[in-house]
Amino acid sequence: MARPGAACPPSARRVMVAARALLFWALVYSYCGLCACIAGLRLLWSIGRRPGETFRRVVRENPPACLNDPSLGTHCYVRIKDSGLRFHYVAAGERGKPLMLLLHGFPEFWYSWRHQLREFKSEYRVVALDLRGYGETDAPSHKENYKLDCLITDIKDILESLGYNKCVLIGHDWGGMIAWLVAICYPEMVTKLIVVNFPHPSVFTEYILRHPSQLIKSGYYFFFQMPWFPEFMFTVNDFKVLKSLFTSQATGIGRKGCRLTAEDIEAYLYVFSQPGALTGPINHYRSIFSCLPLQHHEVIMPTLLLWGERDAFMEVEMAEITRIYVKNHFRLTILSEASHWLQQDQPDIVNKLIWTFLKEETTRKRE
Repeated sequence: MARPGAACPPSARRVMVAARALLFWALVYSYCGLCACIAGLRLLWSIGRRPGETFRRVVRENPPACLNDPSLGTHCYVRIKDSGLRFHYVAAGERGKPLMLLLHGFPEFWYSWRHQLREFKSEYRVVALDLRGYGETDAPSHKENYKLDCLITDIKDILESLGYNKCVLIGHDWGGMIAWLVAICYPEMVTKLIVVNFPHPSVFTEYILRHPSQLIKSGYYFFFQMPWFPEFMFTVNDFKVLKSLFTSQATGIGRKGCRLTAEDIEAYLYVFSQPGALTGPINHYRSIFSCLPLQHHEVIMPTLLLWGERDAFMEVEMAEITRIYVKNHFRLTILSEASHWLQQDQPDIVNKLIWTFLKEETTRKRE
């Protein structure tokens, strides 16, 4: 009989690890099935009410003028030697200035940083990227090509291809997840880290397993594990889901925010209505569960975390917990009236907070 406090034998540990893995994947696929059933019921309801509208789609052949606005910068492309992928980005500010690299979330693309491209080009070379699979960037067909290791390496390779060895790295939502991981894996490349509405990845994975409310809010992570059906649901009623994400009372930008114009909405619809344009972005999520948990956790550079308290997808409690993983100066600012789409919702306030953080001494001790 084992003594109290004695270590478990290796065979028992293996059984425990296997049991935990089984329970984890059972949770993933059970919740995936539940989310699919809910989506299916919504589809049937839409067909029953307005069958003609359900499958209506507007053909969008030409981009709206805002996507070619010269005040936002220049459209550029870079091909990465190792992966062979061509990445699209919009750059503003003079070459040779310090690099500010912007990583968008889902379902967004470079245009979500339009307010920051204009704001920071006076002192930075500002680059707003289309992530792998998004917009005009190449989209590999297999979901294995969207594992976190690939996405992290993309940012390192792009940085080097642009002729830089370090940058100010800013990410929102899924781009925030990637920004955290780049800062963890390649700390020498990030002088300052700014993340908008996404906690440290370890906080997210631990919190979601302990808080059913966040599990529900993150239901789309599970729904996206299904093939083809999530892409189809986005196209229903001429991309009604996409439009409502930014405009509805539940998830969109509020009355006090900088609401998207009709042309802004059309820009999103144009990009995501192109053939196959949704599969790449959703593939980012289809490999996520095989990549977690993280092996390395700490962030060692000065970090700013900005958070819209009205975020419909991320609970604000995760923001404060993030502090324990940053081993340098950490600043958290929560905006009470702001939504998940913070840099578009409150651009003036966000830009001011970023300027303040950038001008702070990098050697300040963690508060």
